[in-house]
Amino acid sequence: MTSNKAPIMQIIVPLLFVFFAIPGLIHGFITGAFKSSRDVVKAMENITKSLIPFIVFAFFCAQFLYVFSHSQIGTLIAIGGAEFLKALHLPSVVTIFGVIILTSMLNVLITSASSKWAILAPIFVPMLMSVGISPELTQAAYRISSAVNVSTPMFAFYPLIIAYCQQYCKNTGVGTLSSMMIPYTAALLIALTVNLLLFWFLDLPIGFDSGYVYPPVNN
Repeated sequence: MTSNKAPIMQIIVPLLFVFFAIPGLIHGFITGAFKSSRDVVKAMENITKSLIPFIVFAFFCAQFLYVFSHSQIGTLIAIGGAEFLKALHLPSVVTIFGVIILTSMLNVLITSASSKWAILAPIFVPMLMSVGISPELTQAAYRISSAVNVSTPMFAFYPLIIAYCQQYCKNTGVGTLSSMMIPYTAALLIALTVNLLLFWFLDLPIGFDSGYVYPPVNN
């Protein structure tokens, strides 16, 4: 069903259009917001105008991301940081904390969870397995770094968030949004880290047939 070759996925764009357009038209005519087709067109024009800042920002952001991706700087930083962490030979708790800090720092530059995991997983998973940390715990620590997304301009949805914020505060920009979100990011990182440590120390399962040590200990 979700394969890109499935028939329904081939028509997903018109399906989404119909799914949202029909309820919107019905609501508009019932409430009186739309009285004729001209009102519908004008509403579409207003929505398009609100997206113009996002389109312009996305254009220049895409150029930067393209150059950054081909420079391989993100890959070099990720591999160098992982090798440094491996050389420290720290206790498991400190190592996991280091994973959270390192991936959070990388998340400022690489916000795509799948891309970053593709870079780090071949290094982190076997590296931490060799010191007795399970792959499940490694990924749980890795996922905490997503809390940084809302504070970095590299986040793919940042231009869209700024466009929405500007509807309420015209002077909102990258710096305004980043500085406003940093306290929330710090609080979320702390809360998620404490939550993971509580699960670990209380030996609560983090998934089906998942543990915290490698090789797994059979009870």
